[in-house]
Amino acid sequence: MDRAFFALGALSGLLAVGAGAFGAHALRERLSPDMLAVFETGARYQMYHALALLAAAWAVGRWPGGATLAAGWLFVAGTVVFCGSLYLLALTGHRWLGAITPLGGLAFLAGWAALAWAALRG
Repeated sequence: MDRAFFALGALSGLLAVGAGAFGAHALRERLSPDMLAVFETGARYQMYHALALLAAAWAVGRWPGGATLAAGWLFVAGTVVFCGSLYLLALTGHRWLGAITPLGGLAFLAGWAALAWAALRG
């Protein structure tokens, strides 16, 4: 599972850089400043949690068990829900997507808590 998390983290980092560049160059003239900021927040949090996935990959090898696996999958879920909803909100303007964004944030928080638990219990 460490290789899977590492690969997912690397791919997520790749996509985050691409999203950031897309937002900075292709969307600057197409989105309002507030929607551009929403898109950039998604890219920033995706990069943070790409790095978190790399940490989870390392932790799986160091402290194998349920908490480290949970942390990795929670980071993946948080990226899809939090960042994905922000990208879609910015690109479509559908405000209802903002209602599901906090669920991704909760997944991120739970992932960090699980990683801390794994370190303390490891």
